[in-house]
Amino acid sequence: MQDWTGVAGKRVIITGATRGIGLAAACELARRDARLSIVARSESRAGAAVTRITAAGGAGTEVQVLDADLSSQASVRTLAAEILAGHPRIDVLINNAGAIYGSRQLTVDGLELTWAVNHLAPFLLTNLLLERIRASAPARIITTSSGAHHGAHVPFDDMNAERGYRGRGFGRYGETKLANILFTVELARRLEGTGVTANCFHPGFVASGFNRNNGGLMAFGMSLARPFARSPEKGADTLVWLADSAEVSAESGGYFANRRRSMPSAAAQDLAVARRLWEVSEEQTGARAATAP
Repeated sequence: MQDWTGVAGKRVIITGATRGIGLAAACELARRDARLSIVARSESRAGAAVTRITAAGGAGTEVQVLDADLSSQASVRTLAAEILAGHPRIDVLINNAGAIYGSRQLTVDGLELTWAVNHLAPFLLTNLLLERIRASAPARIITTSSGAHHGAHVPFDDMNAERGYRGRGFGRYGETKLANILFTVELARRLEGTGVTANCFHPGFVASGFNRNNGGLMAFGMSLARPFARSPEKGADTLVWLADSAEVSAESGGYFANRRRSMPSAAAQDLAVARRLWEVSEEQTGARAATAP
């Protein structure tokens, strides 16, 4: 296996790169000469993001925009097909897109929206691209999690959050962030010996547009907390480090914060739950990975 030489000249796919830590990470990766493909749902936000990313990268920087609605599994499948058709290599996949919703909503697939966007979308996209990523080794898969996973558990008896969602928006978000860690743990196990690593990270509390889509009260609360938040650039630092640094070449299955491997909750370390979640996620998405069981 070749040594990791950083992201310069490498194909990096990143979701959620039109604002917040995703945009900050994309700008920094462009400065490091990565060949970026950003996934976006809003054409206007994508255009503004490309302007900022190309300015950060300088002359010659090219940014591909891939249109997708991550709440729709059909859209995720179309996205994966477009990526595979356009790129013979995928060196880094960054599953960064995420959201929190104050009220229970269902996707076109009949799935609870927070779970669909934050967990099932990265699960499905990763599995659809996994054969190409393995063929591109050394390669990396990075997923944005959160310290909000502490205290959460995987609700196997209520996967679609049917038993009273009111007031549970943040709790549901925590469940999805726990799922991100468990997904990473099981993915890393399945990728042992392939030259592909899988890690996740906690960006910290970041001053961004996150959680401003849930009404005036939540937006006001986020505004009050803003002075205590870190910048998107600081929040993106560990993400960029996980993508670029040779220092973490041997790390896989880890949960990182502030460039350090950290200990997640006990629930996030349960390997039996990680395997069960993988099987349930396969059922929810119809995705079967070309990885060892």
